[in-house]
Order: sequence, then C-alpha cells, then structure tokens
Amino acid sequence: MFVYLSKKISIPNGINLKTIAWDNDQGWIACGGTDGLLKVLKLENNNNNNGDKKSKSSNLSMNQTLDGHGGSVLVASWNQQYHKLATSDENGLIIVWILYKGTWYEEMINNRNKSVVTDIQWNKTGEKIGIIYKDGAVIVGSVDGSRIWGKELPMELLYLQWSPDSKFILFCTMDGEIHLYDADGNFISKVQTYFNETGVGVIKISGCEWYNGLNGYVDQDVPCLAVALENGKIQLMRNEKDNEPIIIDTAMRYLNIKWNRDGSLLAVTGMQYGKSSQGENKEVCVLQIYDAYGKYLRSLRVPGKRISSLSWENSGLHIALAIDSFIYFANVRPNYKWTSLSKDVIAYAYSKPNKSDTYITFWNSKTNEKYTKLYTKVISLISYDVYCLIVSKSTVEENQYIFTVVNSIGTPIHTKVISYEPVCYGINKTRVYIASSDMILFYQFKSSANGNNIAYNTIRKKEFQEYSFNIDDIKNIGTSAQDIGFGGYHISESNDPILQIAVSDSYLIVARQSGALLQFSLPNVVLENQYFISHQPQQIQLNCDSSMLSLIDNSGILKIFTFSKNENSNNRETDGLVKSSNEIISGNSGKLLDFERKDVWEMKWSEDTPDSFVVLEKTRVIVFNNCEAEEPVSYIGNIFDFRDLEIKIVQIDEIMKNPDSPSKEFISIIETKHVRETRRILEEEDISKAFEYAENNPIPRLWKIISFSALNNLNFDMAEKAFTKCQDYQGLQFIKSLKKLNNKDIQRAEIATYSGNIELSEKIYIEIDRMDLALNLRMLLGDWFRVVYLIQSGDIGDDVLLNKALNSIGDYYYEHQRWNQALNYYVQGRNIEKLIKCYYLLEDYSGLEKLMNSLPDNDINFKTFGEIFKSSGMCSQAVKAYLKIGDVKSALDTCVYLNQWSDAIELAEKHNYKDIESLLSGYAKRLLKERKIIEAIELYRKANYCQKSAQLLYNLADEFAKQNKSPLQIKKLYVLAALEVERYHQLNKSKGNKKNDDEALAALEGLLVEDSKNTMNAKFLDNAWKGAEAYHYYILAQQQYYQGDLDAAIKTAKHLCEYDDIISPKKIYCLLALISFHNRCFATCSKAFVKLESMQDLSEQEKDDIEKLALSIFTKFVPEDPPEKEVECTNCGSLLKESESYCSSCHLNFPICIVTGKPIIEPYHFMCHVCKRRAIEREISGLQCCPLCHTTL
Repeated sequence: MFVYLSKKISIPNGINLKTIAWDNDQGWIACGGTDGLLKVLKLENNNNNNGDKKSKSSNLSMNQTLDGHGGSVLVASWNQQYHKLATSDENGLIIVWILYKGTWYEEMINNRNKSVVTDIQWNKTGEKIGIIYKDGAVIVGSVDGSRIWGKELPMELLYLQWSPDSKFILFCTMDGEIHLYDADGNFISKVQTYFNETGVGVIKISGCEWYNGLNGYVDQDVPCLAVALENGKIQLMRNEKDNEPIIIDTAMRYLNIKWNRDGSLLAVTGMQYGKSSQGENKEVCVLQIYDAYGKYLRSLRVPGKRISSLSWENSGLHIALAIDSFIYFANVRPNYKWTSLSKDVIAYAYSKPNKSDTYITFWNSKTNEKYTKLYTKVISLISYDVYCLIVSKSTVEENQYIFTVVNSIGTPIHTKVISYEPVCYGINKTRVYIASSDMILFYQFKSSANGNNIAYNTIRKKEFQEYSFNIDDIKNIGTSAQDIGFGGYHISESNDPILQIAVSDSYLIVARQSGALLQFSLPNVVLENQYFISHQPQQIQLNCDSSMLSLIDNSGILKIFTFSKNENSNNRETDGLVKSSNEIISGNSGKLLDFERKDVWEMKWSEDTPDSFVVLEKTRVIVFNNCEAEEPVSYIGNIFDFRDLEIKIVQIDEIMKNPDSPSKEFISIIETKHVRETRRILEEEDISKAFEYAENNPIPRLWKIISFSALNNLNFDMAEKAFTKCQDYQGLQFIKSLKKLNNKDIQRAEIATYSGNIELSEKIYIEIDRMDLALNLRMLLGDWFRVVYLIQSGDIGDDVLLNKALNSIGDYYYEHQRWNQALNYYVQGRNIEKLIKCYYLLEDYSGLEKLMNSLPDNDINFKTFGEIFKSSGMCSQAVKAYLKIGDVKSALDTCVYLNQWSDAIELAEKHNYKDIESLLSGYAKRLLKERKIIEAIELYRKANYCQKSAQLLYNLADEFAKQNKSPLQIKKLYVLAALEVERYHQLNKSKGNKKNDDEALAALEGLLVEDSKNTMNAKFLDNAWKGAEAYHYYILAQQQYYQGDLDAAIKTAKHLCEYDDIISPKKIYCLLALISFHNRCFATCSKAFVKLESMQDLSEQEKDDIEKLALSIFTKFVPEDPPEKEVECTNCGSLLKESESYCSSCHLNFPICIVTGKPIIEPYHFMCHVCKRRAIEREISGLQCCPLCHTTL
C-alpha cells in the first residue's frame, strides 16, 4: 500500500475550509468554509483514447459557488442514492441542494434559529436523514422533506451515525459518551468505550464513523464502527455490542476518520509532533491509513497548519484533505491481492457484496480465457513462473492457515495447513517457504514438472518433505536438534524478528529487523553469507540470476544490494537439506549500491537482463539499466511483466471495478529507451545506423527489431546479419526459404506471416489471386472460422475440406463446453458421433431420438444410442436402437436393467428368447427372500404376471390384518389385489380373442392358467373384490356409528356378517353388538352375544367377560328389536324388511349399496365400470370417485 499527494487546489481569498465531502458515485466534491463559502467541484480526468491510463492531469470540469449560507459551513453530506447534498452552517441553517440540468439549486431550506447543527447523516438507502443540534435536538426526516420525528435530548450532541440496517442511531455527546437509540427515537443503551484514560477526565470524541455495508464487507466479522478521541486513540467495533473492540493509538491529536468505499481501510488525519526541515520539533499534519482490523499500513506527512476534514473518493483510490485554504488530493495505491504468472496470466482475488467467499480469477490476457475459483478468507497471492501460492485463513480452526499451490488455471497442485500466523512466505519451482518471526519452514510440493528435476528427486530420496529451523541458532543450523519438521514447531519471540524473505531457484534471502541479510544457497539451504545494512525493508526481491536484491522500506525508499559469489562454496553438491556453516562470510563480500529512489511503491526486475529493473514512483514508470534511469513515462497501473525490453502494465484498479469481465484494454506495453531509439533510427535514418546502435548496445531484442525491419524491406543480407547477431537459427533458415521464392509478393506475404501479421499476409495472397495459399495459411494456423469463410466466399476447396473445417469449429466450441454452438457446426459437418455427445451433454433426448431415427439401419452409432438411452432410463428408445443392429440380447438386458418386464417378455416372445422366464423368476425370488415384497409386486405387475402380483397383495393384506394394522390400509391392499385380478382377466380375454396365436403365446397362456390354479386362492380369483368389500363395509359401519346414523350402521353391520371368512368373526360381532345396543335393537344384540359366546378361539377370561356383560344388559332390557319398516319387492310385490337383501318369495338377491350399506330395491341404479359394484343413484350422485375401488366417476 502506498499513498502520495497528487494535486492541490487553492480556495480564493484565502478562505479556510471546514468540511469536505466526496463520497458519491458522480465525482462531485462539496467543500464548505468560513464566510458562507460553499463550492461544488468536479475533476475531469483526461485519459487518452486508447484506454491507457496515463498519469491523470485532473482539471476542474465544474466549479460552482452555491449561495445561501451566511455563516461558516460546518457540515456537508451527500445522498448517493438520490443525488442530493445537505449542508448546514454555524447559524443552524440547513439547505438541501439538487442538481438540475448541470447546475445545483436549493430544494429545501430549514432554520431552527436556536442552535448550531453539529452533524447531518443520510441512512444507507438515502430515504431518511438524521440531523442533530448541539443543544440536544434531534430531527429525523425523509428524503422528500417531511418530518418523521423529533426529540429534545438532555445532552449536548456532537456526532450522529446510522446503523447499516437503519434500525439504530448512535449519538456521540460532548461528554465523551455514546448513546444508542432505535430508529423511532427510543433509548436503548449506552455503548461501552474502552479507551478513556484514568485520572484524565472527560476526553472529547473527535470522530465517529459506522460503515453502512453498501459495497459489502471484506470479512464476516470485520469491524465497521470506528470511534476516535482527541487524545489519538481509536476504538474499532464489530457492532454496537462488541465487548472486545480493537484499540489503536495513532500518536496524533485532533483526529478525523473516514472509512473507504468497502470498509477495508480507515483513513485518519491529525496533528503529530515531528521535526521540521530545520530540525525543530513542531506539530505537523499527518494522514495515516489502517486496515479494518487496526493494522497500520501507511502514513503521509502533508503541509499546512490543521486538517479540518477529509473524504474518500467513491472508487477508494483518492482522498481529499481540507487543510487551511487548500484542498489536497492524495492518491492511494491499495494492496490488491493479485499476482502474475506464466507471462500472460493474471490471478486476482476479490469479494462480492453480501458474499462471504473470496473469488480468485485466473485470466489469460492473451487468449482472454478466465477461470474463477472460490476460497475463504484469502490473505495473499504470490507466484513463481507457472505456479501461484494462495494463502488463506481456515474457517474451521482459529489459528490455522492454508497454503495452496495452483497452476495457471487455478487447479490445486498441493495444499498444506499450518497452525501459526505467517509473517512472510515465498515460492520457487519446487518448494514453498514460510517464515514466522523466528522460524523458517519449507516443504516440497508435487507437480508434473518436478518429475525429472534432479534436486527434487534427490530430496525425495532423502524423504525430507517438510523442514524447519530457528533463525537465531545460525551456528546450529543442520544439527539434529533442528530437524524437527512442521510438527515440532513452537511459537516463540525473537529479539531480531524476520521481516521479509525472497526466494529464487538458487537462493533464499532472509531480512531481519536488525538489518541482517542472511543468504542461503538452495536447494540444500546452506548459509553462505550474512550481511548487515542500516535498512529495514518491507519488500525484497531477487533479480533473474540472484546476484542483486532490491529493498523497499515502509516509507517507499528503494535501495539495491549486490551479492558476491562465494567461489569456495560447493554446498549445492552436498547431501541433506540445511547445512551448518561456522565460517560465514560477512562484511565486505556484498554491499549496498550508491543508489536510492524515493516514493517507490512497486518495482520488478527484468526476467532476462540481471541489471535492468522498472519502478513505479507516484505516477511515473521508470526503467533503470545498471542503476541508470531512462526517461520516465507517466502512467498509473501495476507492473505485470518485464522482459525483452518491454514492460507490461495492467490496470488492476479498472479490473477490480468489474472483476467478472476483465478486458485486454486494461493491459498496455511500454517499450524501453533502447527499443524506442532503435525504432526511431529505423524510421528516420538508415538501417546501417541502427545496426551500429545495436552493436554499441548488444541486446538480442534490438537485433530482432532490425532483422524484421530488414525483412520488411526485402533486405535479406542485413536481415541475415541481424539474425546471426542474435543467434536466431530459425530466422536464418527462414531467409534461405525466402530466397528460393521468385515472387516478391509471396515473399512479403511469408514475411508478414513470420512477423505475426496474418491479416496482411492473407490480404497479399488474395490480391495476387492465390486463394489456395491463403487457405493453406489459415489451415496451418488452425483458424477454421476463416477457412470456412474463404471456402464459402471463393471457388476453392471441396466438401470434404469444408466438413473438416466445420467439424474443427465444432471441436473448438466442444472443448470450451459451448455445446449449442458446437451442435450447429456438427450438423453442418455431418459428424454423427459428436452430435450424439452434444445432444447428450445438452440433455436434449428428443433431438437425440430424431437423430437416431434419421440414420439407416446397421449404422455403427446405434450401439452408442442404446447405451445413452439405457443410462438415461429411456427403455423403448434404447430397445429400438439395439434392434436396429439386431442386438436382441442387449435390448432384453436393457428391459431387465430398467425393470420393464412387460417389454422384456413381449420382446422375448417376439424373438423366441426362452431365458426371460427363469431370469424373472430368479429376480422375484431374490426380492422375496430379502422381504422386498413391494418391489416383487411391482416386478410382477410390469411383467404382466397379474396372478402372482395379486397373490402377493392378498398375502400382504392378510398379514396386515393379523397384525391389526389400519383397516383403511388393508382395504387399499385388497383393492390393489382385485385390480390386478381384473387386469389378469382382461389380458386373458384379449389373448383369447386374438386369431392365429403362435405357439409361444399359447404356451404362455397355458402357463398363466396353470400357474393361477396352483398359486392363486380360488375364492379371490372368482370373487376378487370380496376382501375389499369386507373392509369397506367394516369401515363404513364404524363411520356411520360415529356420525350418529345408527339405523344405517346396523344395516351395514348386519351385511358385514357375510364376510366372516375375511374379517375375524370376533371383530364383526363385537361391532354388531355395540351398534345394536346403542340402537336399542336388543334381539340383534342378543344374537351377536350368542355368536361371541359360541366361538371356540376365545380364552376363558374373554368368555367370562362376555357372559358378564350379556347378563348385565339383558337383565335390564328385553331382547326385542323395534319394528322395522317394510318395503315392497320390485320383482314379486311381496313385503320384506328394509334391511333384508333376499326375497323369500321370489328368491331374488338385492345388491348392497356401496355408499350406504343398504339393500338396493330400486330397479334402476348405478354400477361402477371397474369393480362392478352398485349404488343407489341419488346417494352416489354427489361423489367424484367410487367409494370401493376409488375409480374416478
């Protein structure tokens, strides 16, 4: 993180500023001061048109003075959602301003004329405004100006803050207290403060800020409420009830505080004692920046007497400071979590509002491909070559940190968990190094690239995968006491803690607080040298050959340290890992160069030139060659890569604004002085001059520039010399091939191709009417889109080539998992195999079936169709596919696998396949053995073995009856069994009506009939619905009884006596006795008791109970039934009782109504078409289903 002053604006007439506000998404700056001064400014950033973010020369695009205030303007507050500005002055006048056609106008004015307004705050949604006065008055209003509520509090108020959810309001008083109220103005509690000094008295609160969470939180439990005192202390709280806040001592006075846009940084301004340029002690203005957890990040000393106010710009990259009569602007370079790897890949971490996870995107700036991974609590990203190390904090354990090595697309390679907080870390091609304050720990990570690495294999043989050593015991490094690994590590304090480490393939450099630099050779970690410098670096970095080290301290000062080689050291050839060295070279073997740069916030060594590096100083990019600076280039960005005399700059600021959609526009290339000068000579002077310049500066990149320039001019001799200078054998061979071509246009086209200008090469081929060469060029490059265009636009190529191109485009989309686009090209290219895969991946089974139907018989792809349909549970389609190629066995196996036994049997009959019966029988027996009766029933149903499924249902119903389970459940089982019997009869009938039945069908029919005689109870086969009827009337009688319809209940109970072979007679006659007793039909009740007493299966105790109960009843009541209503037989006219279902005169049986349980005397009545049971027409007219079989009517 780095911060520096970038601009200053002077206020006319030397008017002192009191407040400043910049926190809105439109870029407006409101500043108020003495004498009623109120201005609204807007900065215009003059960026160049190509998207490069050059150093901003920010001019004022608007400077409007707002008239209306008479006294000093003390408060200014933006409403970001409704684009309004609220201001107030020392006289208590409040004005709300609104923008109209580019000019700010007064919208509302309010003046209480009693006290000064001390604070104005809008809530998170901008719908409410809170206003407090010094005398304790509080007003809460709406954005349209209406008053919601007001109160007079018995205290002097200083600051106001809304809670993030707008449910609470904080009030800070002049007495240093913090009061919490709800949104309706009701007092809740006082907020505890922990930073008051004892014996000092009341310390005034100088600032209060509660981040509203509008742009999300950097962590789940991150502090968001900050309270500052004038004595320089700040209390950071997670919420208003936090009893373990973080206390910061800034060592400043008169503090002002402000959160940035996402609550990750807290800016603090104040006065601090420091030395002036003359060496005198005086108070100076200082800006300090802390993270959300109170960690100090950076400070900036600014000119002026007093900082009266500060405000963040909405992007979080700039801070405006109101100092005396000036506005100072400071640029902030945040510590983004990002890194670069594999030359073209950028990995960056970011979070989203209301999301606890951290997203890490790996973006290839060359191909524009990106891969996003999810992590939790990411701390840092660092990289080496093609590897990226992700450091994150565990959410499971409190003090666990996770180190994950991934490749350039984010695929994890190795993960390690440690149980202490790391200070710094590094990575090279084989190891990860982790440092605490006193220990160095490292471990080997596995990767495919390490398979042939000699050092890696040597260490693997020694089985040293994890290792650690204490940095204080330099002379004991390598002894057995230090070979403790990760598990033996214990946290301890060091008098000279580790500050930073730098790692390459050759060396490990450790920087300590005392200024000591320890140089360890790798891979054996041998301490070769120890140096001492008067410098405490916060960033260190080795150059490409590990001969030089850059050091940047906390104030942005860059120094360069050069190492000397220890010629007598052969440590790299020794065995083991860490070796002790009692003869440590120190003192004069390495030195700090006479080089220093200030205000450096980032640097990077060249990847191919040891003495070249590039630094970022404020808004300037400066390249150094052997510590000599080139001409600076104004630019704002981060260094992505530096090699081949080119610096890649990436605008991480712009990427983070929309991290889901990075653009190549955010990457720019800056060429070094040598490249720029060589190009200038080639454009303005002769190529020989450029040749001389390159000889004076022998850099391979310059020779390549000259060689390409010579090629473009067809100067093959000069190009050959240049290729020879840069030892480019491929270029020399290319020149030889060019000389064999007699056509200069073709030579130019080949040169354009070699230079990477494919468009120009193709254009030349087309202009000279060589479409074949243009087509071959695109085919060679694999640009099949262009191949298709050339074939379709010109009379060239054939259908075979066109299909190949179309299929290649389909392959491109297929590999990128864009199945719909791939499908379209595969259709055009007639690639059936890939079409099948695309339809399957898209789950478009209808399209897959249409494709199958369009193919001729015996096509080789039908087997694939069958496998896909089988795996997807589509039996009929799979069978059809297998039958297309005559694979009956696979079709039968599919039916069996998908449990479609009816289809399997039908298929077996059709193709004379005899093993299906035994397969079905064996499967059913296994299910029954495992007591999976329901599955066995389903199996028989699907196979149309209705008699067996019915028998199992009857058996299950009997078993449930013996277990006294629910009568309704038993009835359902009997209904299902009866339905299966009905289906059995229908199948037999349909087969009996068929003509010309073949022998297989006749045999199956005979098998079914014979099996039915052996397995199914005859009573159920002849009268399938009897069991269902029995429990239907059993349930109906009880329903009628409990509904109070005793006459109907006794009729149903009498009819129930005909089913004593289904339901236990004991249950039947107990129910009949109970109903008849309550209906005062004592004769019927007496008969029921006689039946009960005569039962043989009753115990003696039960018989005694029944006799006693009968005696108690019939000693009181005469066993007589009340007279019953008589009805006329519709057949013979004889009279019979209403409950009787048999006419003794004409011997006619009347059916029983399944709705009421009464005999049906009427000649016209309803009959269910499924169960064939009857009901009285008027009784069933209001029902939707049959009461017995539940068939829809």
